[in-house]
Amino acid sequence: MTKKILSLSFAIIAITFAISPMAMAAEGTSSAAYSYSSYIGLGCVVGLGFAAFGGGIGMGNAVNGALNGIARNPGTAGKITTTLLIGLALIESLVIYTLVIALILLFVKPYL
Repeated sequence: MTKKILSLSFAIIAITFAISPMAMAAEGTSSAAYSYSSYIGLGCVVGLGFAAFGGGIGMGNAVNGALNGIARNPGTAGKITTTLLIGLALIESLVIYTLVIALILLFVKPYL
């Protein structure tokens, strides 16, 4: 039974690879402009991924430091929490700025 499923899967994959160039063919597009815009899209996705990853690491470190500070001195919890929330908002704003720049590059297309 597993050989039958494996051979059927292989046949479907082979047919998909054989048909996909015809399905993805487009007429009237410049290959240079298409290639350039695809690199812009890839750069936006990778840049936003790096920004989100860095923002997540930074937020984790900020919360860790705040919780350690509150655990050592519970009397300053209000001041530490206020400072923590302001810091988290600033860290998140950097990720949002990256998203805005990525959306501008994707939709406004200043490179064409």
